[in-house]
Amino acid sequence: MPGNIYKVIDLVGTSDVSIAEAVRAAVDRAGETLKGLDWFEVSEIRGRIEDGHVSEFQVGVKVGFRVMTPDELRTEA
Repeated sequence: MPGNIYKVIDLVGTSDVSIAEAVRAAVDRAGETLKGLDWFEVSEIRGRIEDGHVSEFQVGVKVGFRVMTPDELRTEA
């Protein structure tokens, strides 16, 4: 039997608090509409500067989720 197959999507998470919160925002939002999320990879870190101060953190996040079989899709809650 073959191993898992994954689909990878690119997201950008944002936060005015921290890089970690920006990552969590992206992953949490993806989890609201996708099944089988398994991993993430931060691919970029950037931000916005206003009046000489960091005003927003932005992270590029690759999120991997399993391509599920019809049986797995029926049994996922």
